Amino acid sequence: MEKPQDKVNEPFSAYGRYSYADYLSWQLEEMVELIRGKVFRQAAAPRRIHQGLTVALVTRIHGFLKGGSCKVYTAPFDVRLPVASRKHTDIDTVVQPDLCVVCDPDKLDDLGCLGAPDLIVEILSPGNNKKELQLKYDVYEASGVKEYWVIHPDERTLLIYTLEDRKYHPSRLFTLGDQVESQVLSGFVLDLDEVFGEV
Repeated sequence: MEKPQDKVNEPFSAYGRYSYADYLSWQLEEMVELIRGKVFRQAAAPRRIHQGLTVALVTRIHGFLKGGSCKVYTAPFDVRLPVASRKHTDIDTVVQPDLCVVCDPDKLDDLGCLGAPDLIVEILSPGNNKKELQLKYDVYEASGVKEYWVIHPDERTLLIYTLEDRKYHPSRLFTLGDQVESQVLSGFVLDLDEVFGEV
């Protein structure tokens, strides 16, 4: 079971519950995420294939969105998912998606995104699968992220969760040879042979 780890001289403990106000006060060299008040460390530096996939995806999505109102961002980029209020002390979930698309400019500020992005892409890394597949799935669904993509780089697969009636509905498992369309980014088509072929 993945648990936050405590280290000497850190501003948080493994068993504490924290808010975005706490998160802003920390001076850390590594990225951390808050999921429902619990601290989760980012895994070690992403592997080369993870970085390659991020670049391939952001290049294609940025080119598609150019000139429109939707914008694409890559980690590190704070996405705050408020539940009760937008006060820093009340927000207990702050994530760093590998890639996200925000179409509502009112959700963007100097600190990142406040509210659910329209699309989030997470690329699995060794050691973070439970966080991406269970914990983040739950908060993304509850927060209203319209489309959530999970990419497994070693298996070269993509699974898309689409929000309908406040519940995620999974696509079939896409893999090499597939052309993938997004319901959120109307007209955007992703050729998985091209994307995985670049890494």
